[in-house]
Amino acid sequence: MLASWYEDQGPAADVLHVGELPDPSPGPGEVRVRVTVSGVNPGDTKKRRGWLGSSMPHPRVIPHSDAAGAIDAVGAGVGARRVGQRVWVHGAQSYRPFGTAAQYTVVPDHQAVPLPDHLSDELGASLGIPGITAHRTVFADGPVDGQLVLVHGVLGGVGSLAAQLAHWAGATVIATVRRTADLDHIDPAVVSHAVALDTGDPAVAIRSYAPRGVDRIIEVALSDNADLDNAVAANNAVIAAYATR
Repeated sequence: MLASWYEDQGPAADVLHVGELPDPSPGPGEVRVRVTVSGVNPGDTKKRRGWLGSSMPHPRVIPHSDAAGAIDAVGAGVGARRVGQRVWVHGAQSYRPFGTAAQYTVVPDHQAVPLPDHLSDELGASLGIPGITAHRTVFADGPVDGQLVLVHGVLGGVGSLAAQLAHWAGATVIATVRRTADLDHIDPAVVSHAVALDTGDPAVAIRSYAPRGVDRIIEVALSDNADLDNAVAANNAVIAAYATR
């Protein structure tokens, strides 16, 4: 199969290889997916660079944990009915050496989730790390029905999914974007009110929509937004932070 891999950590141009590797075979309880789209996440590049002193977890790593494709082979204990099924994949390179930057990837059966026909492969490949992260930021400690939820960075992968999940769950979603020009890209069916961080006083703008404060903040840049979050959080609010500098 054609694949990309690295055997040393460092800049992509120095350590990434592209070439032929043996096709993998699924073991017991596993499926093999013919990859059509491989999803790239910040964690993939951080592991490859050796971020925060991390070391090579395996002698050779095929990066990327997320993907979309179709199951073309199954291991013992997995029903043959899964062969041919369109799926989205998560966690392919989480604690495992070979991810989805290849024509084929092998994962445990439950990590290849059926992908409905009306959804694209591109969407499927974005559901793993961003989707699971978004779900945890919204629901980790219970339902959000009736709450005011502030989503920072709502146009990002995690932020956009978190906003949709919160909206579907009955919350009122307030969102921020970095620039005024980005406001045109907000989906008004999901976001009730949006604030650009580059104009005026964002805290005052948010408080105009949430006079008593917001109940939950989905935070992409905790170190940057700590003062803003403090200014708009209601009593007993939750800040669910998934990133910081």
